[in-house]
Amino acid sequence: MAAPTTHQKALEINLDPTQYGTFAEIGAGQEVARWFFRVGGAAGTIAETISAYDKQVSDARYGTCKRYVSRERLRAMLDHEYDRLREKLAAKRGDTTFFVFADTVATASHSRPGQGDAWLGMRFQTRPGAEPSETLLHARLLDREPTRQQGALGILGVNLVHGAFHSHAAPAELIGTLLDGLDTQRVEIDVVDFEGTAFADVDNRLISLQLVERGFTNAALFTAAGEMVQPSEVLYKRPIVVERGRFRPITTLGLDILERARDQFLAEPSMAGEEPVVLTEMTLRDLAEDRPANDHRDFLARASTLCSLGFPVLVSSFARYFRLADYLAQHTTKPIAIALGLPTLAQIMDDRYYEDLEGGVLESFGRLFRSNVKLYVYPQRDEQSGMTLTLDDLEAPGPLRHLRDFLTETGRLQPIHNFNAGCLGVRADVVRAQIEAGDCAWESAVPAAVARTIKRDRLFGCQARS
Repeated sequence: MAAPTTHQKALEINLDPTQYGTFAEIGAGQEVARWFFRVGGAAGTIAETISAYDKQVSDARYGTCKRYVSRERLRAMLDHEYDRLREKLAAKRGDTTFFVFADTVATASHSRPGQGDAWLGMRFQTRPGAEPSETLLHARLLDREPTRQQGALGILGVNLVHGAFHSHAAPAELIGTLLDGLDTQRVEIDVVDFEGTAFADVDNRLISLQLVERGFTNAALFTAAGEMVQPSEVLYKRPIVVERGRFRPITTLGLDILERARDQFLAEPSMAGEEPVVLTEMTLRDLAEDRPANDHRDFLARASTLCSLGFPVLVSSFARYFRLADYLAQHTTKPIAIALGLPTLAQIMDDRYYEDLEGGVLESFGRLFRSNVKLYVYPQRDEQSGMTLTLDDLEAPGPLRHLRDFLTETGRLQPIHNFNAGCLGVRADVVRAQIEAGDCAWESAVPAAVARTIKRDRLFGCQARS
């Protein structure tokens, strides 16, 4: 069955006598409210429309803020307009389901060419008198022409209003309707945040995964507290340390790789006075390899253990490291450190993985290091000899040895020195098997906070002890 058109969605809202509210829009015209006026019947839906374009007027109404296109400003708009709406009308319209739609937007212009940036939000009641619930989203408007960006914003806003009222009981369905009448060539959505009683069972970490799975964005970020954030809120102008992994679960080895890379990174002269963001990253490819289709428990288990260590988590569709580096470099000009083990470096230096790139591994590494990126390489233990192998022992075929030596001499590749040799024998697959088998030996192979989280929440097949 075809999705309803934008016209049909706006008209359906207008014809419902119980839904009544305010539209507050800053930065791109009243593109969403215009749809409700255009289709007819808006008098039954719209209590007021607001467009506080002048900064002094906006600040007088909503308070001052550092950035006008931001979550902070959007929340201030929702707070002010919802309180005002309820104060004026609640006593007179007891049978009304009140709502406020707000957006704060910067579209392209003659002085600001490029992509548009938008925060949109919907605060609404699911029934008269109920406590309000809320959906916030961040979108990038990808059309080149300002008028097309404005048009996309109007459609996206109508989808959000309609979805909030008609699909709040099924958040996955609500997300699926956000780009009705649009596509990912026109709009990227990298944050959708659900709050309130209507979404009491929603885990916003899972929403981040679904945004990447649906192709709405290439990467989504959530904090250790489980809050989805726009990447620039965390990464903007900050040095970054990142480790990619399956983290099934994160072990003492995985944590030592990240911590030792961070320590060595901080010792760089360029890092004086800086405090890096430390991230963990999981790719869709690694997640898909380890879990049945549509089974999100495994993803949430990994997320819970990483969050227990205080790390933000990036979920991405980046199969290759250079795409991860490109993405991070979009948000910061500061140095980026990628922490990885020696086996992973050997894999990404294998030319067989780059048959689709005209320049092969050389193109891959050229793209990886074109930003201010360094790789910090953790040693491994040879299972046969028991010897510790370092970056110097990496077997690189033919000319790739010269590439390794060049990158090492220029400081782009750095061996991690102060590592914990006791972690070298830890293997995540063995740890996972021990957890499932009820063998307590696994507890010493993961960080203490991770062990507590696994046992408390019975993650990865862990069973409660009798």
